[in-house]
Amino acid sequence: MKILVSRCLLGEPCRYDGRGMPSPGVVALQQAGHTLVPACPEVLGGLPTPRPPAEVQPDGRVVNRLGEDVTGQYQKGAQSALELAVSQGCTVAVLKARSPSCGSRQIYDGTFTGTKIPGQGITAGLLRKAGIQVLDEEELEGSGLL
Repeated sequence: MKILVSRCLLGEPCRYDGRGMPSPGVVALQQAGHTLVPACPEVLGGLPTPRPPAEVQPDGRVVNRLGEDVTGQYQKGAQSALELAVSQGCTVAVLKARSPSCGSRQIYDGTFTGTKIPGQGITAGLLRKAGIQVLDEEELEGSGLL
């Protein structure tokens, strides 16, 4: 199976803080014979690494800690990730938990206080609308993919 995965989960230093977050579960997917298709929607949208942290606001915009509206870059990156997933035949995506792009079950509430709320990131939502199953790295154990 072809699976779209967040690049940071493969250890690539593309997160907002310039680090990667290697996930043993994502490595196990590859060892189980799945083909991984890496993508970082934020980088695909034109944002640099590192970059100021950003959070989805209650009105759906994405704003970084400096107060800059980066919604357009997040939407562009989400569209690019969707196009990549479709072109590569991905039916599943494993994305970084709680990210404003990739969060699949929870995101931060937009106040930059570390408060988590139910919700999904811009890319996760777009992929789901297109019929792609979206999981985060914390859901892999019980997903049946390993």
